[in-house]
Amino acid sequence: MNIVFFLLDTIFFFLVFLALLRAWLNGARISMSQQPGPFIMAATDWLVMPLRRSMPMSWQRSRWDTASVLVACLLALLHAAAIALLGGWLAGGMTLLNLAIPVLAFKFLAKAMLQGTFMLVLLYAVLSWVQPYSPVQAWLARLLSPLLAPLRKAIPLVGGIDLSPLALVVLLQVGLMVVG
Repeated sequence: MNIVFFLLDTIFFFLVFLALLRAWLNGARISMSQQPGPFIMAATDWLVMPLRRSMPMSWQRSRWDTASVLVACLLALLHAAAIALLGGWLAGGMTLLNLAIPVLAFKFLAKAMLQGTFMLVLLYAVLSWVQPYSPVQAWLARLLSPLLAPLRKAIPLVGGIDLSPLALVVLLQVGLMVVG
């Protein structure tokens, strides 16, 4: 049964994080025309586009990609319901534990956001050392700069090395511990 839970967590994490990343990229006005943009679009279009077509026009044209955020929330709820169903929570009918499904969904959403951002920061740090002029590095720098800018103001360069990504990784880990 642990394998089933692992597979569910992995598949839903992948889909939820890609939906959140799509919303983040659209909110930051980062072009989706070069990789990994086309991959993100291809992986999430089948979920986002039908929902977007059914939304009010004002939501479709807003600065934030409401459809992608809504897809991420719905997937998190579906994940929580699947975990509850497989865990046997729903066997006794509507109980107090079933009311915990939205809480589990919120925790999963927060965890996906924190873990995904953690992976992006690690990729950013590795690429800054290995391939600092790659297009993906510039894409990550633009995406992560709002998170790194306050840390760069507080943490000076040490021997010419920017430690703000390391500080952000530590903060993200603390956030993951809090979410638990």
